[in-house]
Amino acid sequence: MDAKFRRIVTGHDPRGRAVFAIDETIQEEALGAIVWSTDELPADNDGPAESAVSPVGIASGGAIVRVMTIDPGHRSPMHRTQTLDFGVVIEGAIDLELDDGAVRTVGVGDVVVQRGTIHAWHNTTDKPCRIAFILVAAKPLTINGERLEPTHA
Repeated sequence: MDAKFRRIVTGHDPRGRAVFAIDETIQEEALGAIVWSTDELPADNDGPAESAVSPVGIASGGAIVRVMTIDPGHRSPMHRTQTLDFGVVIEGAIDLELDDGAVRTVGVGDVVVQRGTIHAWHNTTDKPCRIAFILVAAKPLTINGERLEPTHA
């Protein structure tokens, strides 16, 4: 995969004035490109850099922002994470399928709020789909007294 994008991160100088702390190009990998992550919420803005870099999931109590390009024909496995997820389509379109078989097509500018449900992503188009995911740690999901376990971290 050859997808790249620029990330610009602000911070503070020793006098407390705003500065551009990071301005770099990030290479997307198989699980996307991590834009930012933290191990705790509320996040700590005191440090010079992010507090965590997790290639797959997030630490309990943390958050992560990831950008992914999903190629035409690609279908993820059905999965559930113990997170509150926000997915924003930047380019292209993709189908979101739930475990009951319901499907919605998500296009540019659409935002999905994924609340611990089992789902799969399927690009049924002939063009790549670029989507940004913001995952925030969530409490374990319990329905009718039964805990529903994540299938992915």
